[in-house]
Amino acid sequence: MTDFQGLVAVVTGGSSGIGAATARLLQERGAGVAVLERSTDGVPDGALALRCDITDTPAVDAAVVEVVERLGCLDVLVNNAGIGAVGDISQNDDTEWARVLDVNVMGIARVTRAALPHLRRSSHAAVVNTCSAVAFVGVRQRALYSASKGAVLALTLAMAADHASDGIRVNAVAPGTTDTPWVARLLESAEDQDAAAEALRRRQPIGRLVTADEVAYAIASLASPLAGSTTGTVLRVDGGMTSLRL
Repeated sequence: MTDFQGLVAVVTGGSSGIGAATARLLQERGAGVAVLERSTDGVPDGALALRCDITDTPAVDAAVVEVVERLGCLDVLVNNAGIGAVGDISQNDDTEWARVLDVNVMGIARVTRAALPHLRRSSHAAVVNTCSAVAFVGVRQRALYSASKGAVLALTLAMAADHASDGIRVNAVAPGTTDTPWVARLLESAEDQDAAAEALRRRQPIGRLVTADEVAYAIASLASPLAGSTTGTVLRVDGGMTSLRL
């Protein structure tokens, strides 16, 4: 497919997992791609790799300007960068709450704010945010992370309403438990890694983890000019985790 031919996309958190898979897929479908990431190790070949901490407003503003200067425009923004958190409401201190919300929620605000003037000039402007299944269903030991992703869901809908008149479509994907480096690290810290892995698989009706490529495909589908009437949608890519009970 070449539905992104001539378009420029920015992907945050694009050096591994869902972000890297998305960057590769958008390139394959014709986009010029820039990746904003604190460490550019692992950024897919062919993408413009820019070191950028999305908690740093001046750095974000400068990175977006550089993307437009080097690639010519900005049509698609994938707000994928995020961090996890484990624990119930008593186990994350104020500092961790501030850090996770700063990255997972305010990071979306910073990057989108910087991109808005350029997106308004595009005929195919689209923003896709990475939400999570935990915005829809309660999962043990994910209080802070769930709060941040619930905010992403609400923010996505508000952004879609605000910018429909600008011709900017705003959607989100909500993956279930996905086979990414963060999940791998989570399993490594478990007392019984095999049991923990089996528990993650069993809570999704398809009986396995979601793959990063499957989430990337959903992101590209929402961002594509072929989905020109799709906005304010949160697409669940969760193996039935939030909607099926077998």
